[in-house]
Amino acid sequence: MAADQAASAAPVPLPEALLARYARFSCYNSPYPAHDRGCAVDLYPDDGTAPAPLPGEVIDTRTVACPDRPYAVDHDHLIVLDVADDWAGGRGTDLLARILHVDPGVSAGDWVDAGDSLGETVRSGFFGRWVDDHLHLGFRPADANPYRASGSIPVTPDVSIAGVPWGGTGEVIETGRTYVRLDAPTHPDPGSWASIAADDGTPLDGGLAHYSGGGAYGDAAAESLSLLDTDVGTVTPRAGGGADVDWGEVAIEVRGAERAERATGLSLFASLADFGAKIVFHEGHGFAVGDELRVSIDPADASIRLG
Repeated sequence: MAADQAASAAPVPLPEALLARYARFSCYNSPYPAHDRGCAVDLYPDDGTAPAPLPGEVIDTRTVACPDRPYAVDHDHLIVLDVADDWAGGRGTDLLARILHVDPGVSAGDWVDAGDSLGETVRSGFFGRWVDDHLHLGFRPADANPYRASGSIPVTPDVSIAGVPWGGTGEVIETGRTYVRLDAPTHPDPGSWASIAADDGTPLDGGLAHYSGGGAYGDAAAESLSLLDTDVGTVTPRAGGGADVDWGEVAIEVRGAERAERATGLSLFASLADFGAKIVFHEGHGFAVGDELRVSIDPADASIRLG
């Protein structure tokens, strides 16, 4: 099946039972074509494990070279599953699943149930330095090429996601060489799904605006969305709910008591508990845990784009 045919197929639902095995998920927070228009989901287990997202028979595993990064391994891995026919109310019939970023402890012919260990997550060279370890999951029709990076069927989370308002301020509670995480906004109801909201309450997903495309969940009826009182993107509704978002040209400025820096972007995702705005600085930053920051978004000639 051609890539455009796969993209036009009915979206594959991601049931609550699948997503609840992981601490966070994102369908858009990636620069790679496999995520274009929400055609894959990244699942963050948060503990280094690699639980199988769904049941099926392993039909192949492959090891592939990945970009050379000083913080990452030299090789990544692909696991291809023939999805159990009865998965998701019968949607598993004639469906293949592609799972990446796991050093496989399974091999062709093995049957795995949902939650079984697939192996160990790897720190892939496909990740930005600020990206946490995760499983990449995408779907193909059974007669499609499972090895190509593009051509997957769109996915849609079959869960309720609360949009959490954020005023752009917070204290740094976690820092890495290329990111900081704030203590705000706080999760409104740990154990349920939540994401930072646009100004109208629409839950957002993706790398704003360091990746060109993002997403919105729920009833995203507006033609455009704003965050912190600035237009950030235009909306294209999706079959099955939610919307794709094309990020506009914006600059994200971060101000502390002693310094101000332009950030690369905001990392947006849905979370069950661990929350707070994650701000990405591709070339590094000078902020520290305990700093009180104010974030603003302004129109710009060009966003800092990484993909």
